[in-house]
Amino acid sequence: EICVCEDIAHEQEDIRVFLEGRSYDKVVTVVDGLDDGSRDLEGLASELKKSFGCGGTVKNGHIELQGDHRKSVEKALTERGFPPQSIEVQGGSPET
Repeated sequence: EICVCEDIAHEQEDIRVFLEGRSYDKVVTVVDGLDDGSRDLEGLASELKKSFGCGGTVKNGHIELQGDHRKSVEKALTERGFPPQSIEVQGGSPET
């Protein structure tokens, strides 16, 4: 029964994955739209950082990862049970 509730919660999320520029021409990948009330964002961020070998943080209810990891994040979230149709990867190639 719990598994069904988690699946429904995953389907109701509209997850956006996009880049934001930072100083010194750095970019961060932002994962927004995750329900931080029912999800361990710190734990998920830690798993993603370890998988991608990058730094990052949780700020204001979203995950920020150093560098461009948009496609990798999409794949990692899908592997963790998030339906692909709830994940929107925004933007093309990063500006240099």
